[in-house]
Amino acid sequence: MFEEASEVFDNMFKSSFPLTFIVFIPAVLILVSPLPAEAAHEFTVYRMQQYDLQGQPYGTRNAILNTEARTVEAEVLSRRCVIMRLADFSYDKYQKALRQSAGAVVIILPKNMSAMPQDIVQFMELEPEMLATETIVPVYFAEEDDELLSIYTQTLTSSSSQGSLSAAEVLLHTATANGFQMVTSGAQSKAISDWAITSLEGRLTGVGGEDLPTIVVVAHYDTFGVAPWLSYGADSNGSGVSMLLELARLFSKLYTYKRTHAAYNLLFFVSGGGKFNYQGTKRWLEDNLDHTDSSLLQDNVAFVLCLDTLGNGDSLYLHVSKPPKEGTPQYFLLKELETVVASQHPEVKFSMVHKKINLADDMLAWEHERFGIRRLPAFTLSHLPSHRSAQRSSIMDVRSVSPSSRHGAGEPPAGWVHYCKLHALPKKKEIYIPAPSFVHFPIISMPY
Repeated sequence: MFEEASEVFDNMFKSSFPLTFIVFIPAVLILVSPLPAEAAHEFTVYRMQQYDLQGQPYGTRNAILNTEARTVEAEVLSRRCVIMRLADFSYDKYQKALRQSAGAVVIILPKNMSAMPQDIVQFMELEPEMLATETIVPVYFAEEDDELLSIYTQTLTSSSSQGSLSAAEVLLHTATANGFQMVTSGAQSKAISDWAITSLEGRLTGVGGEDLPTIVVVAHYDTFGVAPWLSYGADSNGSGVSMLLELARLFSKLYTYKRTHAAYNLLFFVSGGGKFNYQGTKRWLEDNLDHTDSSLLQDNVAFVLCLDTLGNGDSLYLHVSKPPKEGTPQYFLLKELETVVASQHPEVKFSMVHKKINLADDMLAWEHERFGIRRLPAFTLSHLPSHRSAQRSSIMDVRSVSPSSRHGAGEPPAGWVHYCKLHALPKKKEIYIPAPSFVHFPIISMPY
């Protein structure tokens, strides 16, 4: 309020002095008179990501906020807190606030995300660009409520009308209109110097000898988005972790009976740091391959199956760095998946996607590439055709937007279970495991 008044006074003093003096005295009396706040509303805000990865800074650098609210329609945004609703958000408006050195940006998210599908898709695509643009402007996200919408509506009315007012009218409006001062209670952010990554592993031992092949099932559990505390990851990668846990539950029961105890070691790995270039998987591989003499990963690994983003859509893709050779366990799994999808889920589009590992990139595309670098046969199962999909790193990845799908996330891949017929070991006795029609579980019911 006082900043706008000072700008008006600057323009007035540049004109005729006597008229300015006549207006100046009553204006000052109005502005310096005590105007206590009629009310205060406290709401929770969530700050944009701030991190450095491989020496490259990302996100917002500041957290302190104590400035007057304006909407992006105002002509002057410098040192103001710019508030905007998701329905009105665009990257151009966001850049306008940054270019004018706004004091902060607050983006209001709707209560019901699923009611705004077009806005959600648009914002998903903009999140990576927002993070890639390092800024000193604090950027926050707030969930919509009635009081916050009222503040936004009043601020919008004030911001929209000032462009058509004269200097005197702006001064009068500044003295009489409702204004909102946005203040944060938190302290300035500090870098976390010692960041520990937690990963979990479990195993089921096969039967029939000591040198048994090992199948590894992997899913990273962490989530990612423009605001950490709003990143629920219902699909990426809550669905992958849910499927891994269900597979572990299923096979732990099958391995308790001789008739269904397969001649494979099963290793389940839930990794951390997946959204940060799979750092948890990298560390786990180093520990098991470089720093120990006895590990299932050092022996006979049939293949590594990574589960990533499987809870939505009617497509299923097997991402590989190297196409499996005929006669290998990976090849039998691929063919079994094709057979089961064609016979039991004809509505699902299933195919293999081949992409070589590009070591020149700062980030790996999929988690199986971490294993491929260490010459372990691996692939990733996902409903996404590309690793560049915005759905993998978005605060919009919530249960109301990512319902349970009709294929993999609703039930473990039947082809994978059928694979325990032990195609890769023809000399061994075959063990038949019926299709797991009893293990259907909707992802939408998973707690987050």
